[in-house]
Amino acid sequence: EVQLVESGGGLVQAGGSLRLSCAASGFTFDDYAIGWFRQAPGKEREGVSCISSPGSRTYYADSVKGRFTFSTDNAKNTVYLQMNNLEPEDTAVYFCAADWLAVADCFKTGEYDYWGQGTQVTVSS
Repeated sequence: EVQLVESGGGLVQAGGSLRLSCAASGFTFDDYAIGWFRQAPGKEREGVSCISSPGSRTYYADSVKGRFTFSTDNAKNTVYLQMNNLEPEDTAVYFCAADWLAVADCFKTGEYDYWGQGTQVTVSS
């Protein structure tokens, strides 16, 4: 069974940092396109950072460039999202997603077959 489990969310003050983890079971990340998304209350889910295929370049949304870093640990079959200098606008539920081999546009939610349950990130001002 394919499963993604996010962790690492929490409450942090503006300017603080969090590292989200997404652990996979039932498949290996090095065969998949991977995305991090977030959804704030009343808003659509949006792409934060992603790779379109294994080993390809990493993309970041303009709103997080220079603050967030996507990384992978194939030995642990886990991907991470390091979030620094957090802002209240970053408050959302964060999801990781995966799809086999490659996607055309890794910021599009419809490209992914597999999703985690999400982890809440709350940034206070």
